[in-house]
Amino acid sequence: MNAPLYVTPTPLPGGVPASNAETADLLRQLLDAQREQVAILRQQQAAADNLARWRAFLQRWNQEFPEVGGEVKQAMPTLERAYLTLIVMDRLKDVGEDLGDDFVLTEFLDRYGTKLSQLGNMISNLSPIADAAPADAPAA
Repeated sequence: MNAPLYVTPTPLPGGVPASNAETADLLRQLLDAQREQVAILRQQQAAADNLARWRAFLQRWNQEFPEVGGEVKQAMPTLERAYLTLIVMDRLKDVGEDLGDDFVLTEFLDRYGTKLSQLGNMISNLSPIADAAPADAPAA
C-alpha cells in the first residue's frame, strides 16, 4: 500500500514559509558540514591505521637502522616457534587436568608464566614492525 508523500514548505518560527534562497542556503550549510565530517573521519582513519604508523616509524629511522625491518621479519618465525613450544610443551601435557589444583597451577605459572608473558609481549611488539617492513627489506 503506497500513499503519496506531499512536502510543503516548512514555516519558520515566525510563521513565514522559508523561501527558495533560504532553503538553498540551508542545504549548502548541511553539505559543508557533511564535507567537514568526512574530512575528520578520514583523518581519524589515517591516525588509527597502525600499519601506516609503523611504516612511518621505519621510514623515519631508515637512515640509522636500515636493516631493522628485515631482521625483525627474519626473527619472527623463531620467536613464534619458541612461544608455541612453551604453550604445547610436554610438561603442560603431563600436568593436564591437575592444573585445577592450586598448588600445581602456581608451580606451573611460577616456572613458565614469566617466559610466556615475555615472549607474548615481544611478539606483539615486533609483529607490527615485521608487517610494516617492505618485502625486500635488507637483513643482516
